[in-house]
Amino acid sequence: MLILASKSPRRKELLSFITEDFRIIPAVGEERADRTLPPDEYVCELARHKAEEIAARYPDDIIIGADTVVAIGGEILGKPKDAADAKRMLRMLSGAEHHVYTGVCIISGNRKTGFAEDTAVRFFELSDKEIEDYTATGEPFDKAGAYGIQGIGALLVSGITGDYYNVMGLPVGRLARELKNMY
Repeated sequence: MLILASKSPRRKELLSFITEDFRIIPAVGEERADRTLPPDEYVCELARHKAEEIAARYPDDIIIGADTVVAIGGEILGKPKDAADAKRMLRMLSGAEHHVYTGVCIISGNRKTGFAEDTAVRFFELSDKEIEDYTATGEPFDKAGAYGIQGIGALLVSGITGDYYNVMGLPVGRLARELKNMY
């Protein structure tokens, strides 16, 4: 059985593009990785921890762990702690290009593989009112970098280079190929 070690509704939706035959069993352990790592290595560490946690309980299944962060100017942006943190992140992203990294780890028995996908995203210059209004929607609070490209946050984005679905949290094209290569 294929198991997605995530509670993200977006990842569940995206994995269903590959197959409908999977279960959701979220990892519950503390997310931990060395924040001094480059962003691509950092998200791979987080994804590996999630996959390993679930693989320890379900050793006969195929486990997929994933994690997504936004990085700009050497800073890794996870989910905002509160409205002030969301506004701080959105000010950083305003008028600039940033990178969205999703790390994926696949474990099946003694086989393990992983990768990180990188998508460049450019934001329009945002006014204080736009940042205030977007934060007031509540959308930024459960998303890395304080925005969701698949929602109202799309209005902030002037362009992307790379995999759109990676920005949503799961690079399904690359994941499908990695799963095929493993089996």
